Amino acid sequence: MDNRDARHMPKIDPSRRGPGHAVGFVNAEASSNPAKDEWAAAGLVAPDLDVIRAYRLERVREQLRERDMAGCVLYDPLNIRYALDATNMQIWTMHNPVRYAFIATEGPVLLFDFHKCEHLSADYPLIDETRPAIGWAYFGAGQHEKEKAKEWAAEIADLVRQHGGGNTRLQLDTCDQDGIEALQALGIECHSSMAFAEEARKIKHPEELKAMRRSVLTSEIGIAEMWRGLKPGMTENQLWSILHQTNIARGGEWIETRLLSSGPRTNPWMQECSDRVIEVGDTVGFDTDLVGPYGYCSDISRTWVCPGGAPTNEQISNHAMGMDQINMNAALIKPGVSFFEFAEKGYKLPEDYFPQRYGVVIHGVGLCDEYPAVSYPEPGNPGLYDGVFEEGMCICVETYIGRVGGANGCKMERQGVVMSDGIRFMDTFPMELTPDVDAWQSGLCVST
Repeated sequence: MDNRDARHMPKIDPSRRGPGHAVGFVNAEASSNPAKDEWAAAGLVAPDLDVIRAYRLERVREQLRERDMAGCVLYDPLNIRYALDATNMQIWTMHNPVRYAFIATEGPVLLFDFHKCEHLSADYPLIDETRPAIGWAYFGAGQHEKEKAKEWAAEIADLVRQHGGGNTRLQLDTCDQDGIEALQALGIECHSSMAFAEEARKIKHPEELKAMRRSVLTSEIGIAEMWRGLKPGMTENQLWSILHQTNIARGGEWIETRLLSSGPRTNPWMQECSDRVIEVGDTVGFDTDLVGPYGYCSDISRTWVCPGGAPTNEQISNHAMGMDQINMNAALIKPGVSFFEFAEKGYKLPEDYFPQRYGVVIHGVGLCDEYPAVSYPEPGNPGLYDGVFEEGMCICVETYIGRVGGANGCKMERQGVVMSDGIRFMDTFPMELTPDVDAWQSGLCVST
């Protein structure tokens, strides 16, 4: 058997397939994972992963059919996770393009995995075949970059011809120019865009919502531990590490940013955590950006006052304004409401707060921050685009309140799902500057 023949071997006898894999835990209900008791206390039942997987793959194929594509090639590890629920070194492969998938619109699913990693997807039920990836980025290919790109393109083009039924239109989420040119030279019509993946991911299945609620609760347990651990004299980094530890211990995966700051570093926003020592009465604000169990994102924010001092008038005022903005904007979200209408009717920041506004007022969320994103309306704003809220979208409603020249700022964000009558929040952790964590945890419940 030559090397090319070896690339075409099925990954596993279908009759021997196992139940599939979930990164971080296989079955939390039967393990010592601390999330087991926390989810039970909140009444959060386990999601049906088989239903989620089948739904997500079909959502991708629906988008390919709408665009009249023979299939797609996915490089973004979050798109691969969405379509196949298959993971491998997610952060590393975000900047090393050595792992990709081919999905025929009407045909097989192939995963091309990193060197000697084919066994990792042996029991994934949606993958028909696993092959070693052909890496053609300069890091691995060096001066052979174009040559390897041609080799990669030949294999992809062969799959398109085999399974496209005469259609040679191929959708790619991301691809460098050498790959596009090599495919085009072989007669493949390339369409490189993330739009089809974002459109597929925007509507969540009810079983996905079960997984997302579990991820949100994991994030909130971490937030509770942060509040309990917050003491004057600790650094921002030390406080932030508590959320990481809590997430990983419960089968979570990573945190996308380091957005925690304190005292004067909270104004303006977007300063990531440092070795600054937190002092009594300091404002402490953070944005979780947490990718938790099942790979779903929990993107919620809170702002506190470090114990030992009473909140100042500015801290109280910033917090009250932020709550007003979240509540007013959340009340506007309903199926059929356009993004333009929402932006026009939304909360208007005072003139001396507007220059330091947050980048968006709402955004979608799923495996990460996703479509849509609605920014503040202003003349000539190229970031504001139209669309409509749809039932089943998961939306984060957020605010940053910080006066130009102010001593501190306030960052808050809530995560919910658009229902027929409006948004229903998933997070239940207190919004107060000094939250009563014990009362929250003793009465643990979740929005349904």
